[in-house]
Amino acid sequence: MDEEAALMLEHVRAALPGSGAHGFDHTLRVMRLCEEIGAREGADMAVLIPAALFHDIARPLEEETGVPHEEEGARMAETYLRSIRYPEDQIADIIHAIRAHRYSSGIAPETLEARVLSDADKLDAMGAIGIARTFLQSGERGDGILDATDHIRAKLLSLRGRMYTKTAR
Repeated sequence: MDEEAALMLEHVRAALPGSGAHGFDHTLRVMRLCEEIGAREGADMAVLIPAALFHDIARPLEEETGVPHEEEGARMAETYLRSIRYPEDQIADIIHAIRAHRYSSGIAPETLEARVLSDADKLDAMGAIGIARTFLQSGERGDGILDATDHIRAKLLSLRGRMYTKTAR
C-alpha cells in the first residue's frame, strides 16, 4: 500500500467505529476483496482502492439522520480527495463507484471499478461473515431475531445472482 492509500486508510479509520456490521473491519474486508477481484479483472486500483475505503464512511451518519450513506460518502470522499489533490480524472469514477455500490440505491455500476466494489461489498454480506453481520446489525438496531432471519431470506440469499464480475461469481 502506498503512502497516499495509507493516509486515506487512517482518515477512514478515524471516521468509523472499529467494528460493527459496517465498521472499519468491514471496510478492510471489502478493500481486500477489491484488491483480489480488481487484480483478476484488470481494474484501475487508483480508482478502486479509494472507492473501497470510502464506500461506507458515512454509514454512522445514515444511522443517525437517515441520509443515504452512499450519497454523503461520495461527497465526503470528493472533499477529501480534492484536499489532497488527487487526480481529477479519477475522482469522478471513485464517486460513481461509491454511489453505485449499494444495489438498493438504484444506480447501476457503469465502470469496472464500480462493479468490483459492488461485488466485494455483496461478498462480505454473504456466508458466515454475512450472517454474523446481519445478526450484529439487528442487535445494534434493537431488532429481534426474526428481523435478522427475514433479512437473510429477503436479501442475502439473492446476492449471488446479483454479482457483476466473473471473479465474484
